[in-house]
Amino acid sequence: MVVASPDNFDAIYSVLGDGVTYAVQPNPDGTADALACALAQLPTVPPLVLVMAGDTPLVRLESVQKLAAEHASVPDRRMTILSAADAFSEDLGRIERASVTSDGRVGSVSAIVEAADRVRQTYGPAEVNTGVYCFSGDWVAEHIGNVAPAPSGERYLTALVATGADRGEDIAAMPIALADESMGVNTREQLAGVEAALRDRINCHWMANGVTIVDLATTYIDAGVAIGMDTVVLPNTMLSGNTNIGEECQIGPNSVIQDTHIGDRCRVLASFLEGAHVASDVSIGPYCHLRPDTSIANGVHLGNFVEVKNSHVGANTAAGHFCYLGDADIGAGANIGAGTVTCNFDGVEKHRTAVGDGAFIGSDTMLVAPVSVGRGAATGAGSVVTKDVPAGRRAVGVPARLIPNVE
Repeated sequence: MVVASPDNFDAIYSVLGDGVTYAVQPNPDGTADALACALAQLPTVPPLVLVMAGDTPLVRLESVQKLAAEHASVPDRRMTILSAADAFSEDLGRIERASVTSDGRVGSVSAIVEAADRVRQTYGPAEVNTGVYCFSGDWVAEHIGNVAPAPSGERYLTALVATGADRGEDIAAMPIALADESMGVNTREQLAGVEAALRDRINCHWMANGVTIVDLATTYIDAGVAIGMDTVVLPNTMLSGNTNIGEECQIGPNSVIQDTHIGDRCRVLASFLEGAHVASDVSIGPYCHLRPDTSIANGVHLGNFVEVKNSHVGANTAAGHFCYLGDADIGAGANIGAGTVTCNFDGVEKHRTAVGDGAFIGSDTMLVAPVSVGRGAATGAGSVVTKDVPAGRRAVGVPARLIPNVE
């Protein structure tokens, strides 16, 4: 269940949709009030209640599972807190223990002092609250309504620590595995820090799974991206959205790939791909732009400054130099000469161009759509093709005209 305010409900719903249930907290009266709003939505309170703050995105599933298991392992445990060392604790509450040993981490928890309410003083090594808790359901339901406002005016969920400690009940804290899991987001600077930590975590995951990343600092990989074994990602590369890259590819440097499928053994050099489907053994770049709804078949070569939009390029076709292929269906084994343009827009509507298998399009050819160049046909350099060219024929000139084939 997600607790939202009236102000941010629409924004949260636009991301999560109907995949979760929601509780609305009418007024921003603190975390205890937020949990009370959530519990009020439940027909019955479950035996275990897990609470997570919405601004700690680096907490791992493994840590949450371990916290729940730790809490459930002690029958009379009322509350278990996920804690951390204070490397990122400027805005986090400090955990205080009733008894400690030399490491400062052992002993029952007696209180959590919120950052907004504690008096500045010099502490030794600190233990802080990450904002992730496990509660015994009946216990938290009984006491959540009795939490008094703090000096800041908010009703803190952490006040339940003192409630349990005063009654001699078992309140515990479990240290987190990785310190960066405690990083919260309250400022744009902190958001940038969290994003950097998440990028590093993602990059390390792919390196552990057989992907070579040459420069961690300049490689940006979204969580939803998949990369095959023995692929090499070169510096200044961004992989985002629903992108899937096959095995033994070389991606980058200086490439941006969004929502694109790339097969095996492909090379993408200094290019921008968005919403495209690229088969295997394809060479792209430098400085190519593949736009949405583009499909590139096996063995295609797209050289420098080639733009392809809403088009299919057949197997083993080559477009080596600066051309535009928009709304086109290009056959297999064709050659697209330098400077070729599919003139797809008549000022009102877009039209398609078809180029058959094995066709040869001469340099600087203008294909004025709707138009087709048949299988094995050819156009001369500088031609402006306004009428269909039959299979096996040649067309040259402005406007292009058919000429006899030369044996």
